[in-house]
This record gives sequence, C-alpha cells and structure tokens, in this order.
Amino acid sequence: MKNPFRQRSQSSSVVPPEPEKGLGTFGGVYTPSLLTILGVIMYLRFGWVVGNVGLLGTLMIVTLSTAITFLTSLSICAIATDRVVKAGGAYFMISRSLGIETGGAVGIPLYFAQAISVALYTIGFAESLTLTFPELNQRLTAIVTTILVAILAIASAQIAIKAQYFIMAAIALSLICLIFGSPVDPNTQIELWGAKPQNSEPFWTVFAVFFPAVTGIMAGVNMSGDLRNPSRSIPIGTLAAVGTGYVVYMALPIILAMRADALTLIENPLIMEKISLWGPSVLLGVWGATLSSAIGSILGAPRVMQALARDGILPRWLRFLGTGSGSEDEPRIATVVTLGLVLVAVALGDLNLIAPILSMFFLTTYLVLNVAAGIETFLRSPSFRPSFRVHWSISLLGAIGCLWVMFLLNAMATFMAAIIVSSVYIWLERRELESAWGDVRQGVWMALVRTGINRLDYTADTKNWRPHILVFSGAPTRRWHLVEFAANLTHKRSLFTVASVIPTGSRDPAKQLEMEATIREYLEKRGVQGLARLISAPDPFIGAERLVEAYGIGPLVPNTILLGDSEQASHRGSYCQMIANLHQARRNVVILRDVEERGFGRRKRIDVWWGGLQANGGLMLILAYLLRTSLEWRSAEINLKLVVANSAAAQATRTNVENLTKQLRIGARSQVIEAKGRPFPEILRRSSQSADLVFLGMAKPMDDYTSYYERLQGLATGLPTTIFVLAEPDFAFSEVLQEGGV
Repeated sequence: MKNPFRQRSQSSSVVPPEPEKGLGTFGGVYTPSLLTILGVIMYLRFGWVVGNVGLLGTLMIVTLSTAITFLTSLSICAIATDRVVKAGGAYFMISRSLGIETGGAVGIPLYFAQAISVALYTIGFAESLTLTFPELNQRLTAIVTTILVAILAIASAQIAIKAQYFIMAAIALSLICLIFGSPVDPNTQIELWGAKPQNSEPFWTVFAVFFPAVTGIMAGVNMSGDLRNPSRSIPIGTLAAVGTGYVVYMALPIILAMRADALTLIENPLIMEKISLWGPSVLLGVWGATLSSAIGSILGAPRVMQALARDGILPRWLRFLGTGSGSEDEPRIATVVTLGLVLVAVALGDLNLIAPILSMFFLTTYLVLNVAAGIETFLRSPSFRPSFRVHWSISLLGAIGCLWVMFLLNAMATFMAAIIVSSVYIWLERRELESAWGDVRQGVWMALVRTGINRLDYTADTKNWRPHILVFSGAPTRRWHLVEFAANLTHKRSLFTVASVIPTGSRDPAKQLEMEATIREYLEKRGVQGLARLISAPDPFIGAERLVEAYGIGPLVPNTILLGDSEQASHRGSYCQMIANLHQARRNVVILRDVEERGFGRRKRIDVWWGGLQANGGLMLILAYLLRTSLEWRSAEINLKLVVANSAAAQATRTNVENLTKQLRIGARSQVIEAKGRPFPEILRRSSQSADLVFLGMAKPMDDYTSYYERLQGLATGLPTTIFVLAEPDFAFSEVLQEGGV
C-alpha cells in the first residue's frame, strides 16, 4: 500500500510556502463529517422528534432538512472542484469568491462559533458522563476533557483523525444495538402523525429542534488544508456524509415508531436505552458523538484562525497566529490560543444564551457559500471551470433555504448574527485590505454595468438628467479647483472623469497608464470618486475634441465639459474654436474663471445672472442647485438676478419670478434690478462684488467668437470666481427643473 502522506512545496503570493498535506478522502473528510452528523442522533433525543410529529412527519422533516444541506453540499463541491482549497475551509472558499472583506466577515464569526462549539460539546460530554457517574464534578470533567482534546489536536491532526475511527466504532455499535433491540410494548402501533396536539409540539417547532442535526457537513471542509487532493476529497467526503446521514435518519424513525408509542417517546428521554439490545451502547454513542464533534471543532477552528492571520485579516499584532509548526504546518500556536478561549467558555458553564447565535454563524456560512457558488456560476467567468457543475438556481435555492431556516430557528439570533457579520465587514472595508487574488465582485459590477448600458435610452431623459462631467484639469494638483467644483456638482452620483491632453511622444503607453493610475490614487486620497483618462495629441485643443468625441460607451457619454479659462491671447482662437466644436457636438460647456486669491470664498452666496428658463438659464439654475446641495455649499444662498429697464417692468417681473422660484423648489431668492440707464457691466460688478460665485451665460458660437469671448472676459474682470455656461442646443433644461429631475 502506498504511503498517503507525501509532501510537495507550494508557493503563494499571500502566504509563505507550505507543504501539501497527506490526508486522503476517508480520513480527511468523510470521518469527521459523518461523525458530526450521526452523533447528534442520540444527543438531540430523536425519539422526542418522532413522538411529536409521528413517522411521516419525521420523514418529512428529515427530507426537508437534508435537502437544504444537500443543496449547500452541491455548492461546496462546485467551488472545491474549481480551485485548490487551502487552509481555512469555508473561509478560504468565500474570500476567494466574494472578496477578502466578505471572507473575513464570515470567517471571524465562524472561528468563534467553532471554538465555542468545543466548549458546548465537552460540556455536553461531561453532563452525560456525570449522569452515569454522579461522583464526578461536571465542570472539572469538562475542563479536563477540553485539555485532552486540545492536546490530541496539538500533537497531530493525523492522530486526532485516527482516534475518530474508535469513536465511529462506538457509534456504529450503538446503532447496531438499536437495530436489533426490542419494543417497549409488543402491541405498539405505528402512529403516523405523532401524539395528539395537546400533548405535542407543532411541526415547525420540531423542525427547528431537529435541523442542527444535519449541519455537520463543514467538519471535513475545515480540514481542507490537510488534504492531499481537496478537489477530489471534499466532494466525495461531503456528499458521502450527507447521503449516509440521510439513510440513517430515514431508518431510525421507522425503528422508533415500531417500538414505542408517541407519548412514551416524548416523555422518556432515555427511550433508546430501553429499546436497544444493549442499553449502555447508547451512552457510548452519546459520548462518541460529543467527543467526535469536539475533536472536529478543535481541529477546524485553529486552521480558520491561521488562514485569517496569513491573509492579513487579523490585526498586525496577531499575525503570529498564522505560524505553522512541523512538516505538516500544524497551527499549534492558534490551537493553544483557541484552547484558552474554550477553557474560559467552559469555566463560565452556561452557554445557552449564545448557542443560538453560534448556530446562526454556521448557517450564515452555508448561506454565503451558496451565494458564492451561485454568483460564480451565473456570471460564467472563464476563470470558473468546476469539474462538478451545479446550476446557479440550485445554489440560489440553497441560500434561500438557509435564510428561511435561520429565521425559523431564532429570528432574534439571526438579526444579532447579521449585525455582527455586518460590523466585521464594515471594519474590514475601512481597513482597505488588499488581496493578491481576484473575486467575483468585478464580475458582478461588470454584469450590472453591461445590463444597465444596454437598457439606457439614447434619447435624453429630462426626468433623470444629471451632469456627467469630463473635466480638463491637466494635473489635478495644479488645478484642483476644477476637480473640486465638478465633484460638488456630481454628488458621487454622476459620471465624473478627470482628463488631460499630453503632447504626442512625451509618454509611451505604459507611462500613460501609470499616470492615469496616479491620478486615480490622488483622487481617492482626497475623497473624490472619479475616473481618469489621458490622451496624447500634437495640439491640446484638438486632443480635447478627440477625447470628447471618442470617450464613453453607448449612450453613456459625458454631457458636460468643464474647462479652465484661457488667459493666453495666443491660444484664444483655438480655444474658442474648441468651444464651438463642443457646442456643435451637443455638449454643455462650463468654464471656470478662477480668482486665485479668493477661490470659492466662504461658499455662502451664489449669484446667477438670469435671462429665463430656456437654454443657459435653465442649466445655470440646475448647476447652482446641485452646488448648493453639496456638503461644502450647503449653507449657500442662491440669488437669481434679473435686470429690467425701469420700475414699470420691475413689479410684474418680480411677481412672475417669485412665483416661478416657488414652483421650482430650488431655494433661490429672486432679485430684480432696475437698470435706470446704467450699463450692465456696472450693475454686474456692483451687485456681485461680495458674492462667492457668479454664473454668467454665454452666447452661442458665432462669427468672430474670439472677440466675443474677450469681451466676456473683460466683463468678468474684477468679479469673484465666475462660471461661464453654454448649454447644449435643443435640450429642455426647463423640463428638468419643472419635473424635479435633479
């Protein structure tokens, strides 16, 4: 016979090289999974279940419970046959599928659930032992048992698993004695639906009590890092455990229903001892079940902790927990720490309060595994090629089943578990962890983006209009005011791209990509959500036009171009020609004329010089409203300014504008100014001298537009920071305001 314990070095970009473990299918997966499932048969008082709901009710409960577990097993098999599952079991699978934050959010609670489960099992073992030997101290017995189980795990995983063969023999003996036993009353009649309603519990209450008996499928998966061939071992072992458990669970109700009536099964918790061929064998089964479950948990929990530490999820000062020992890379340090945690739990004694929440952590793990497998299968990514194929709808059904059972078992515990998992996720998200592997999140976003773009209409929609801004800022560090202004308009809800034109030949494509990455990183550090795009061209104005023409996908293109003012007379002709071309391309053009010494001032007052709702007037009001609803400008006041010739026109205009501003609900204050023969530039400077930002409309491109733009610059001389606005032609901005589209 070949030696199954062979070693081979493996390298990883995340964890240090670790030897491949040598446990085969039967020893590494099948045994602990099967023992964990079969062990609860006696521990959960199977007779009580049969007595309450009868033979048919019990068979229905067993089938429904196992069906949910079976669906989860199929999802596990799909993930396990797509990649080599290393140490960490369920945590490894989830983190490599749904991302390191999701993996950690599930993995950390899962570790504590497995660790505290050791205390539950050893306390259960001590309790059943002291019933037989009353002279023993229950708490001391539990502590000694916990230490012995931990020593066995620290010594060697192989030894611990081999010890389970003897435990399995004890359970097998108890089952055999039960099969060949005799009925309490030879005249017992099979009761298909259990005791009468006044003497029994409802069906779903009994289902909630029974369901934890089928949740031991992860015991073998937790040993994934110790398997020679996990891609083969995990599917075979997990499915074999579920199948064998189902056969036994379906057979036991028949035996119990034939040997005792319903009331006897409910009222006598030791009924299995009475109907067995050898009564003490049942105690051997109970002891074997609890010890087996304790060993499985003490082997699994430290391996999850080891994986969490190696992936950098635990704080830096806990990284030592990822250290492995010996040729088999045993997590002995993590096991010792886990032992300390378990001993504290055992010393406290009463774990009934947290036990339901621990069950929810296990079920949350199963739910997320189903979600991971379902998403991977649905996306059909070329990187996901499992040899064990499962349709995504099956995984989705398994996830729904897990969620349903969670609320059925304990709704409050479900909410508590959700809060804990969510809190861990938020904590990890804020730490901005980086992983060396990909996950399905990019695929999910890509699928959503593709679906959304294909459903977008090419015709502009006034109801949902927002400014999608392409801002030509050059280096953001030099013209940050442009980026800041665009970010205040978009509110992280619009497409926002920082663009720049670099001279042809100044950067090769690789350097250009590096520059884009640098800009994105700079935006992230400043808290701005934006894209970055560079283009090379011999002329900056031609390059800008090319980028506007080509940038975007389908109907999702920038509709608003934000520019800085051009102060150089030599460039002004090309600059104005670019404005004309952008207008012809049906883009809004917004030019920010910055007053460096004033910037945006106190951000308290915005003056909009208005000529009506149409075209520029409507767009200026929308931009002013969006600006005022940003955090930086939330205290600003919008002044809607109009100039009329005399007092005769002022009153009617004032009434109409006030009614309009109330109807538009943008919080603007109208201000009608009588010219009384004064020129507009004088009125403008005097009225807006103390404003923080001024909006002025631009005329449509015409012949000699350069001269017009020079006059416009002269008009803005001496004003605070000013925004020139040229609306795209033929778009009904008035409808955006009147329909509440922003």
